[in-house]
Amino acid sequence: MPKFMDVHRGMAGITEEQLMEAHNADLAIEGDEHVHFESAWADPEAGVVYCLSEAPSAEAVQRIHERAGHKADEVHPVPLSV
Repeated sequence: MPKFMDVHRGMAGITEEQLMEAHNADLAIEGDEHVHFESAWADPEAGVVYCLSEAPSAEAVQRIHERAGHKADEVHPVPLSV
């Protein structure tokens, strides 16, 4: 299944607990779109959150994030990784 990296901006000051809550909200409904969120990272100072997922499409990733209450600003395919 294709991988995607998405970016959420405007998250300045996000805490580890808030990041976990957002990630868990995605995990709770990810199966509805056949998405699997693998990891999430945050830079609280820059206000940026990154999520890595496997999904059938970027649109499926975005639909899950929207339903979980945190629409991504960008969703990028990751066609190569090592």
